[in-house]
Parts: sequence; structure tokens; C-alpha cells
Amino acid sequence: MRIRSAVMADIDAIYALIEAQARRGILLPRSRASLCEHIQSLSVAEGEGGRVVGVVALHVLDRDLAEVRSLAVADDHQGRGIGRALVEHAVRRAAALGIHRVLSLTVQVEFFRKCGFQPAQRLAFPQKVWKDCLNCPKLAACDEVAMQIDAVAWVQAQDLREPSCAQAKTALGG
Repeated sequence: MRIRSAVMADIDAIYALIEAQARRGILLPRSRASLCEHIQSLSVAEGEGGRVVGVVALHVLDRDLAEVRSLAVADDHQGRGIGRALVEHAVRRAAALGIHRVLSLTVQVEFFRKCGFQPAQRLAFPQKVWKDCLNCPKLAACDEVAMQIDAVAWVQAQDLREPSCAQAKTALGG
């Protein structure tokens, strides 16, 4: 499996992944037009033969706030760590941009907790609430929980736990 930036040729596959989860009430639906407009924020996981088997978006909301959204993995690839890898990829992208706070509004609370996110108050993210939540069809009965992570601190902690190949060679005298 490889994670890469999405390209226009991926739109139909991305749409199908998100639509399958939207029908289950796990994600909000996205139109093909919206996916095209935000192609630069999308990353995909490629499986065997180059098939798109997962997608995630990192949507920048403000100078120090981004959102992990539209996370979906193909049914036949569930339970293989692809979702976690996509979230970690998005968090690393946020950190590389200098964005500390990354949020997710999700019904998959335990999954995001395992990825290092912590529960937060939705009102702590007025940039999200005023931009997206007010127009959401779930506004009156929202079942999503706000979760957040400090991307920069998370990446630093991960890098301390997992030395790079160069660091490992140096430590081994190579």
C-alpha cells in the first residue's frame, strides 16, 4: 500500500468510497464537483494494481487549524491499518505546514482516540462551526464528536520513538 496525493483520475474512485460511507451515516456526502475543487487537499491509499482503496482530506481552516475529513477505506480493505495510515499522513502534512491543531468531527470516536486524538468542545473551533456546521444537514441533530490532536507534538513524539534509517545506522556504528 502506498499513500500519495490524489489526482483528477482518482475522483470517481474517491467519490465511490465516500458515498459508500455516507450511505451508512459515517460521513457526510461530497459531490464530484466538491472533490474536484478540493483535489489538492486529498490523499489516497493505493492497493494492488494501483486501485484506490482509501482516501483522506486535510482541510486547512485557519493559520493554526486544519481538519481531517472524508476518511474512507474500501470495505474489502478494512482492518488493515489503512485508515490509521491515512490519518497519520494527514497529521504529518499538517505539521509540515506548521499547523498544530488538527480536528476531526466524527462518529468514529474510538478510532480517532487510537490515532492519538482527544475529545474537544466543538465550540473551541469557531472557524469550523461558522464555516461548515451552520450549513450541515445534521446541524439540528449532530451526532459527531469533536476530536483534536497537536500535529507538531505528535510528529515529534513519533520521530523520537521511531528513529530514521540514518539515525539507526549511526547508533549501530554504520
